[in-house]
Amino acid sequence: MDNRKTEILSGIHPVIEALKANRRKFFKIFIKKNLKRSRPEINAFFKHIDHMNCEFEYVDTRLLDELTNNAKHQGIAARVSAFPVMNNNDFFARVEKSEKPPFVLILENIEDPHNFGALIRTALCAGADYIMIPKDRSVAPVPSVSRSSAGAMEYAEICLITNTASTIRKLKDKGAWIAGLDASGETSLFDTDFSGFFALVVGGEHKGIRPLVKKECDFLISIPMQGKINSLNASVAGGIVLYEAFRKRNLLN
Repeated sequence: MDNRKTEILSGIHPVIEALKANRRKFFKIFIKKNLKRSRPEINAFFKHIDHMNCEFEYVDTRLLDELTNNAKHQGIAARVSAFPVMNNNDFFARVEKSEKPPFVLILENIEDPHNFGALIRTALCAGADYIMIPKDRSVAPVPSVSRSSAGAMEYAEICLITNTASTIRKLKDKGAWIAGLDASGETSLFDTDFSGFFALVVGGEHKGIRPLVKKECDFLISIPMQGKINSLNASVAGGIVLYEAFRKRNLLN
């Protein structure tokens, strides 16, 4: 087995959701010795692996700590194949075959795994079809992100892109409207039309959307605020817009 093509998932939810999603190959599951089954999620985990043809081994806590680099493993970890991602060609081939106008979330240089995980989970709950992230200068869909998303990442359709600006131009060529989330945006979130083939760009935690990418957006959205605080965490701001998009897109159906 080539360890460069595998990674260690840790925690009950990432492991069980990866098993359910059935998009990774499982090489071995590691379970803490004497792990109690009294908690419902632990019991559900054991019931699930009873039906899987997967090798598992009971190990001591020290080995689990070593395997997971002292992550919060909850007594469970698994060696699995790398998370499956799309490239631009894969993405646009799927778009061509799509029966309904896709809703796409583009994340610009999100560096915090917790923010990325939270945005993935919210995007899935809010009906986003695809998530696009840069190959460089961005956190990748790694085990820490799966853990932060409580396993939601295992169902996400994630596309790695090499150049965000050129990808946006291609999206526009295919008929998509592109909106960037920016505090200086002249279009209020509440006045935004999210219908049709739509892509939302959410910037990184520190610098937001880069000027070159912002220039390619059709328009910029801002979130109305009041009071003395005038900014939000990237995952919170993205979540607010995603759910407003979800509300409006569903009103049209």
